[in-house]
Amino acid sequence: MILEDWVLQMEADGFVRRRRMTADTSGGDAAVAGASAGAEIHWLGGRFWGVSESLVGTLTPRIAGETELHVGHFYGSQEANDSSEPDYEGLPQGASTSTHMLAGAVAGIMEHCLMFPIDCVKTRMQSLQPEPAARYRNVMDALWQIVRTEGIWRPIRGLNVTAVGAGPAHALYFACYERLKKVLSDIIHPGANSHLANGAAGCVATLLHDAAMNPAEVVKQRMQMYNSPYRGVLDCMRCVWQQEGALAFYRSYTTQLTMNIPFQALHFMTYEYLQELLNPQRHYNPSSHMVSGALAGAIAAAATTPLDVCKTLLNTQESLALDSVSQSGRHITGLGHAFRTIYRLGGLPAYFKGVQARVIYQMPSTAISWSVYEFFKNVITKHQQEKRRIQRDGEKSHESPHSL
Repeated sequence: MILEDWVLQMEADGFVRRRRMTADTSGGDAAVAGASAGAEIHWLGGRFWGVSESLVGTLTPRIAGETELHVGHFYGSQEANDSSEPDYEGLPQGASTSTHMLAGAVAGIMEHCLMFPIDCVKTRMQSLQPEPAARYRNVMDALWQIVRTEGIWRPIRGLNVTAVGAGPAHALYFACYERLKKVLSDIIHPGANSHLANGAAGCVATLLHDAAMNPAEVVKQRMQMYNSPYRGVLDCMRCVWQQEGALAFYRSYTTQLTMNIPFQALHFMTYEYLQELLNPQRHYNPSSHMVSGALAGAIAAAATTPLDVCKTLLNTQESLALDSVSQSGRHITGLGHAFRTIYRLGGLPAYFKGVQARVIYQMPSTAISWSVYEFFKNVITKHQQEKRRIQRDGEKSHESPHSL
């Protein structure tokens, strides 16, 4: 039996949602259709959110594979043309570009600030020719020695420039990813999640992220090195500009892209795949966002460690490493040059220097990033919907006397 044009009218909130349902058994058609339509109530705002979340969870096994949802039209000045599942990520006109940018900026700043001490350790452990006092057994040993010998504030030196760069970088990053993911998914696999689209969107988003973040990375990593000669961020920027020129801030950009494009493609594809397993309804689920983000970050970080070692060498221009290969006074200028220098100094194991610190950094880092991003996207989206609902109610109250 086919039930067509099932219409659920919500007069108070001013929209119609249309669904098409196909069921194989005649006895449960009405119950399934009615319950499935009721699961959409959470679109209206916070009052129904908790009830419908649990309702959707209990009904999923019964309606899986039987229900195809089609988004209808808003009655008013705006129209929704998306054919998306009823989840908060795809709310019609709810999660706007500004929402993605704001949520992404907050997520990026929190991620980098909270994990900055581990990032400092990672940079030092990737040093090819470290000073005797800067040779560490593991991450905790490194943190302890840095605090004990250089002061409690030393592991967060350069945090300010990182926070300034992370805000706009992650705003562009998440906004571009969300937009392209939807556009490419509609082209490649309409109505469903496409891993190819996720990976491609992540690659393009990385171009914008790294363009905004690369100068901050150069300054940050130079200040993180042992016996860094710079008094502060501005002093570091002035010295690099005067001694090496403006291009020094983008010397590692191509290497950064070479590393981050496969990293982000693998990261986003793994995250979206794990979300399909852990959170198939794509509701706001903090635990699933955290676990998916952590595992995706760990896998991508381990796989791209050799490129990260090259990036660190290009950013820091480590003086002892240059002296060891008779390049004193010269600069390492490209990915191929960095690869050859690393191999000459340490062989194949040198490409995985700091892999432990990198994985330990990336797991909580990506977990924090996705959790904070999804949280703020959820909160902002619900707030925007509530404002629109109140505005529509106000417009109706003004129109009702004339209609009478």
